[in-house]
Amino acid sequence: MSLFRKFFGSSNLSSDEEKETEFSKPFTENTTAIDELFIHNFKKNGGKFLYCENYEEVKEQFENILEENDWFESEVLCYDPALVSMLDDNKLTYNNPKNPKFVLASCENLIADEGSILFSSKQIKQHKPNELPENIIVVAKTSQIIGEKTDGLSAIKRKYITDYPTNITTIKYFRKVKEEDFTQYGSSAKNLYLLLVEDL
Repeated sequence: MSLFRKFFGSSNLSSDEEKETEFSKPFTENTTAIDELFIHNFKKNGGKFLYCENYEEVKEQFENILEENDWFESEVLCYDPALVSMLDDNKLTYNNPKNPKFVLASCENLIADEGSILFSSKQIKQHKPNELPENIIVVAKTSQIIGEKTDGLSAIKRKYITDYPTNITTIKYFRKVKEEDFTQYGSSAKNLYLLLVEDL
């Protein structure tokens, strides 16, 4: 049974208080599953995490996000042909958007040790993070969770033997801090939803 089914699929879940205590413990590679580490760090960075057991649930959660933010009939930035059907189903405009409300994208990997999302030109073309709309919806698979950024670069080299992507970048901060934080200098905080699909 996967970690995600254990946490989200079982009716015998522990209380919220017990879960909070469990996720408040210090995380190390040796004692914590890599997927649990990613979830902890991603949520700590302000990301919004939605677990989906299959692609039907992805579509349902996507519609919930549209409804929550009143994004129906909006323009969307999307370069992934596999995700276009979700836009068509909801009558969203994605051909040459002039003022997109959000980005819908897949990603290269999910980086556990910093709770970040690794993108390349395959998902966001040549856009820098600060050039993208403030709102981003990412569809990813549980098998894309890896330990460190260097693992992500190695995975990209293995995946694209010939047509190697450019503009490899991570987005790590998913909320604006109230006071200036030097660790976020030069970063662009995003309102990011992650629809994570179980594929293990």
